[in-house]
Amino acid sequence: MSSFNRVIVMGNLTRDPELKQLDSGQSVCRLGLAINRQYKNNQGAMVQEVCYVDVDLWGAQAESSNKYLQKGRLVLVEGRLKLDTWETDGQKRSKHSIAGEKITFMPVAGSQNSENSVDKENSFGGNDFGTASLDQAKPARVAAKSAPRAPRAKVTSIDIDAIGEIELPEEAPFEDDLPF
Repeated sequence: MSSFNRVIVMGNLTRDPELKQLDSGQSVCRLGLAINRQYKNNQGAMVQEVCYVDVDLWGAQAESSNKYLQKGRLVLVEGRLKLDTWETDGQKRSKHSIAGEKITFMPVAGSQNSENSVDKENSFGGNDFGTASLDQAKPARVAAKSAPRAPRAKVTSIDIDAIGEIELPEEAPFEDDLPF
């Protein structure tokens, strides 16, 4: 029987990153993450629930996380769940943690200066959020859906030697049926 172990979480750092160099020269960085959940209980009152988890990152991601992150910063982490076990004073201990495989530094809310901006150099998820706040970070396809569509030009054949330069009409990206 096959198994599947994939974790995707987004939360705030509970402390500054802790970077260590192993004897092999490999870098490892441990992050403490707080993941919040808000829900209504049976009495109708809003309840806050917090899940704390440690994340281990390796190599270049560990070094960049140590360089650019600090306590309170919002991050998105993809990885796998692992069980750490050890023995202290004759008692066996264990704890679940996340072996991070990919980390995305989320934008700093309300930041307009380049010091706190997120760029491709320190965003391992491949997303360039720039200095936009979380409210402003909206997928481009949503904005394109609301834009009016330009009429499509029909082209049957083109004599390239006679034309020289071709001017193509600007079109909005194709519309899909995804709800977001």
